[in-house]
Amino acid sequence: MRSNGWKRSNRGPEKKMKSKKPKKASQSVPPADDKLKRKDYEQELARLHVELVKLQEWVKRKGVKICIVFEGRDGAGKGGTIKAITERVSPRTFRVVALPAPTEREKSQMYVQRYLPHLPAAGEIVIFDRSWYNRAGVERVMGFCTEEQVERFMRAVPLVEKAIVDSRIVLLKYWLEVRPEEQTRRLEARIDDGRKIWKLSPMDLKSYDRWNDYSRARDEMFEATHTAWAPWHVVHSNDKRRARLNLITHLLSMIPYKTVPREKIKLPKRKTSGYKEADISDKLIPEKF
Repeated sequence: MRSNGWKRSNRGPEKKMKSKKPKKASQSVPPADDKLKRKDYEQELARLHVELVKLQEWVKRKGVKICIVFEGRDGAGKGGTIKAITERVSPRTFRVVALPAPTEREKSQMYVQRYLPHLPAAGEIVIFDRSWYNRAGVERVMGFCTEEQVERFMRAVPLVEKAIVDSRIVLLKYWLEVRPEEQTRRLEARIDDGRKIWKLSPMDLKSYDRWNDYSRARDEMFEATHTAWAPWHVVHSNDKRRARLNLITHLLSMIPYKTVPREKIKLPKRKTSGYKEADISDKLIPEKF
C-alpha cells in the first residue's frame, strides 16, 4: 500500500486526471453529532504519533523530501491538524511554513517564487499552512488579484508541481472541508475566547459571507490542479478529532517508510566530581501553584 503511494508521487503519468476528481465536500459527510470520544481519540493519536516518529527517522536516514500542503476555508481545522501532526516530532525535521502577506518586492516576483525557498531539502518534511493556492482561493475571492492572474496561475501550477515531484519531492495536497454551520460555530467561539481571538482576523470577517464564492473557487481549483502527479485529497473536518486521525492515517499510507533500526539505549553512569553546587535560592521565581 505504501509503495504504491510512493510510486504515484514520483512517477505519475504526465496528464491530468479527468475521470477521478476529488469528491465534493458536501457528499457523504458524517453526522454532525457523531463526535469521536476524547479517550478513543487520544489513544489512537498516541499510536499514530509513534508512526510519525518512525516516519521522521526514516526520512532522516534515507534523505527523503516531503512537502504537505494544507488548504481549506477559515475555521476548517488546518492549524489544529498541523499541531496534531507536529506535537511529538522534531521541528528540525517537520518544518511548518505559514507565510505572511507578501511584501511589495514579493508582489513583483513570479507568483510561486516566495514559496520555492521553503521547499524541503533531503531529510525534511515541510508543511505549508496555506500555500501558493492562496491565489486560487482567498486572493481570488477577496479581489486581491485579477481573473487573468488566476487563469495564468491555474495553467502554470500543474507544471510547477510536476517539476517539484520530478525533483523527488513527495507532494501531498489536503483540502479540509467543513460545513457552513460548523464554521459559524467555530468562528463565533473565537470571539469570546481569549485563547482564540488571535485566530479571528479582519479578513475572516470579510470573507465569512462569501461561502458560495469560495465553493466556486474551490471547485475550479480542483478542476485545474487535480493531476496524476499531485492529486487533491479532501478531508471532512466537521469532527476535528476524526479529521486529524483520518488525515494522519492517510498521510502515513502514502509514504513507504520503514522502522529504522536503533541500538538499545542505556543511560551511562553519572560521574561525580565532588563539586559543591552554589546556592540558587535567591534566583527562584515565586511558586504560586
